[in-house]
Amino acid sequence: MAKVRWSPGIDSVSGALAKPNKKDSQHACEDYLIAKHRTAGTTVPGSCNRLYLMKGDALKRTTPVTPEEIVARTRFAEVARAVNERAHDLMQMTQDQAAFLAQKDQPGGKKTMKSYLWKLELAKYDQAHPNG
Repeated sequence: MAKVRWSPGIDSVSGALAKPNKKDSQHACEDYLIAKHRTAGTTVPGSCNRLYLMKGDALKRTTPVTPEEIVARTRFAEVARAVNERAHDLMQMTQDQAAFLAQKDQPGGKKTMKSYLWKLELAKYDQAHPNG
């Protein structure tokens, strides 16, 4: 097994180091290289780093996109846009912050402003689109 030694100042590397580009550009690599770092209760130093290599063609979808997926993608995109607009709306910001702080420490309350806005906008979207 290979050992990775990090340069001074680099504690760990985690995430995709190289991944195939979806648009088949000249800069796209063919493989997917993932580094993973975890903290483990071990006495062997350097044993918490893992590298994984996956062939790029293993990432290609083999089934068509279903209508349910299209509905879910549309719902996510529209709610994300609405959350972003609401987060930057100065007319509503003060009211949203006050309502957020009032519910934050309640049972079932959202702990971040972003998740609170997502909850509100999801409810508004679902009410306007009862069939999905």
